[in-house]
Amino acid sequence: MTVIEHDFGLADRLTERRFARLLELDALHEANIRSNPLPYLERASERIFRLREVLYDALSAAKATSPQGASETRNVLVDAAEYRRLRECLAILEAGFAKFGELDDAL
Repeated sequence: MTVIEHDFGLADRLTERRFARLLELDALHEANIRSNPLPYLERASERIFRLREVLYDALSAAKATSPQGASETRNVLVDAAEYRRLRECLAILEAGFAKFGELDDAL
């Protein structure tokens, strides 16, 4: 005797639910996602673009040098653990843009 497995669309519903959760939508949108996904995909694309823009701005700010006319210098004390966390964050940003920037150039 064999057992025929069937999920009755459970995998699709879980995917739709996860997509709605990532877009911060309530459960009422799940049926709309199934019937007309284009507006939701556009919303996701816009959100990805904004997140990428924020990350690019953060990386640019970390790499920025002070203007030539700025003669004011100040010393700021930061403990070693905080400095290490900041350096690790910068390394993650640089690695991400190095990896995914190549994919965007190929398109």
